[in-house]
Amino acid sequence: MRNKGALILLALIATFILAACGGAPAAQPTTAPAADATTAPAADATTAPAVDATTAPAAEGELAVGIVLPTKDEPRWIQDETRFKDALTEAGYQVEILFSEKDSAKEKANVESLLTKGIKVLIICPQDGAAAAASADAARAAGVKVISYDRLILGTDAVDYYVTFDSFAVGAQQAQYLVDKATGTGNPLYLYAGAASDNNAFVFFGGAWSVLQPKIADGTFVIKNSSEAVALQDKAELTREEQAKIIGQVTTNWDFNTAKTLAEANLTSAAAADKGNVFILAPNDGTARSIADTFASDSDVTSYLVTGQDAEKASVQYIIDGKQAMTVFKDVRTLVTDAIAASVALLEGTTPNATGSYNNGKIDVPAIQSSVISVDKDNVKAALIDSGYYPASDFTNLP
Repeated sequence: MRNKGALILLALIATFILAACGGAPAAQPTTAPAADATTAPAADATTAPAVDATTAPAAEGELAVGIVLPTKDEPRWIQDETRFKDALTEAGYQVEILFSEKDSAKEKANVESLLTKGIKVLIICPQDGAAAAASADAARAAGVKVISYDRLILGTDAVDYYVTFDSFAVGAQQAQYLVDKATGTGNPLYLYAGAASDNNAFVFFGGAWSVLQPKIADGTFVIKNSSEAVALQDKAELTREEQAKIIGQVTTNWDFNTAKTLAEANLTSAAAADKGNVFILAPNDGTARSIADTFASDSDVTSYLVTGQDAEKASVQYIIDGKQAMTVFKDVRTLVTDAIAASVALLEGTTPNATGSYNNGKIDVPAIQSSVISVDKDNVKAALIDSGYYPASDFTNLP
């Protein structure tokens, strides 16, 4: 059954990859494999030596894979749930998927529940990277392999693999879009970030800062909503502590309402001269829409360009309608496929093929990375419709 399942899974992966082809090429991952052993590509999964005996293949009828995702409130995670369930089930592996609803305590309880059911592989997208370390440690103690999915678990050596997009490139592409659209000097810049508890928020912001900072230093942009960012605007590279100071002022906590409230507060305290034609770094699509609606309702804002990521349907329509400038498309078909392939490799006793590594404060975690694509009105059809990601019927007034 397992050999048959593996063959089916390989066929499914090939189908997903073919379906995902079609957009413009993304920037190369910034976390390139280093020469040392922690980042060197692993041996091919078909010929690699067996993984240690702590992860025995699941017997027929046993729960093989447990997955913990952060919330049902965002379309992205519902899409992931469906793709995980369909592919693993068709490949012959039982899977259970639980949601933590942005609560680290519930996340921990979800992991404990899955461990008592005898899972062999845990895939977890942590709500709080540091808090999730205890769950990873518990899984390791139970002989379960841990795949950190999309967000990195911090401060533990109990993470076996990290399946992720090139998060630094996400922020860099958002910032580059703003830079490319700016002319002259003194352009008002409003910065927003994800949750301070999410390591990805720091990586996204670091990527954005690497592109924006030179243009802040030369006067192209003027930061309007963060005194901490203004104080650090001459530094090309920020420490994590310095990033934390900025993010502490501009965090949306990945929450639509928090983003709206923060944007309203920023505009209330800003003078009319600090508005006009504004440029906005928003961390993801949900917060981008909330921030866009807020800026659009301010009579002193002449125009605005706002970034996003995830290519959510609602934001794709916003881009078509001119309400959101761009999004960074992270093809979750590829990410889910990578996570499934890694899970099956571990279940079959082979080694997943890592392409880089990320340091989580304890170890260099082998990483399987996927590239990203910048999407605006000019290439939305090619990147998202022609590639088969969304049907054209989901949108109106496609260019």
